[in-house]
Amino acid sequence: MRADVRQVADGTYLVHGSNTNWVILTEGDAATLVDTGYPGDRERVLASLAQVGSSPEAVAAVLITHAHNDHLGSAEFLRAAYGTPVLLHEAEVPHARREFLHQVSVGQVLRNGLRPGVLPWAVHALRSGGTAKVPVSVARAFPTGGPLDLPGRPVPVFTPGHTDGHCAFHLPQTGALIAGDALASGHPTSRIEGPHLLPDMFHHERARAVASLDVLAGLEGDLLLPGHGPLYRGPVREAALRARERAL
Repeated sequence: MRADVRQVADGTYLVHGSNTNWVILTEGDAATLVDTGYPGDRERVLASLAQVGSSPEAVAAVLITHAHNDHLGSAEFLRAAYGTPVLLHEAEVPHARREFLHQVSVGQVLRNGLRPGVLPWAVHALRSGGTAKVPVSVARAFPTGGPLDLPGRPVPVFTPGHTDGHCAFHLPQTGALIAGDALASGHPTSRIEGPHLLPDMFHHERARAVASLDVLAGLEGDLLLPGHGPLYRGPVREAALRARERAL
């Protein structure tokens, strides 16, 4: 299964899975994988690594922006099969272990079922493993306070709200932001084009998600690599402020 891989900068690749994106950062033969799509995206994840000249064995770590199934999908598989470390913000580690679950409920989906795109998205999510049990049995917290010692040298940016421990990753050397679900550019359940927050039902604490946009607005860069939607070119600051205005 061939993945939709797009090189956006040297050693930086945005991959479009089934309604969710992930990012591959490469340095020589080594790679960092940021998010892993739905459980049903596994073959696309493996194919995307091959398409950029890497492999599961060469992945130094899997970084997870947040532990929803559409981002966590193959993390435990990679850890168990290849010994790949799975790293998250310390506040998100227990979420990845499924000590609790902060994810949109069936009831919330049903209450929003008349909104355009919600029911087709829900059917796709179920078929792709959106409600599967995919806890990471050994999840670890990454250090904070600067670039991680991984290919691409991503800098964690704590952006809670979507989940308690949501974290984006800044790539200062390429002027890119891996936003996870802190900032989107498209989603099957949204009719908004361009930078915006995901619909309210997806956020654990919407007010904190809105406040995190101010954090993103303080970053330099002109490439937005969202968890959902296409690549967005333009100042990250303006993208975050535009999303904040739309959220108010």
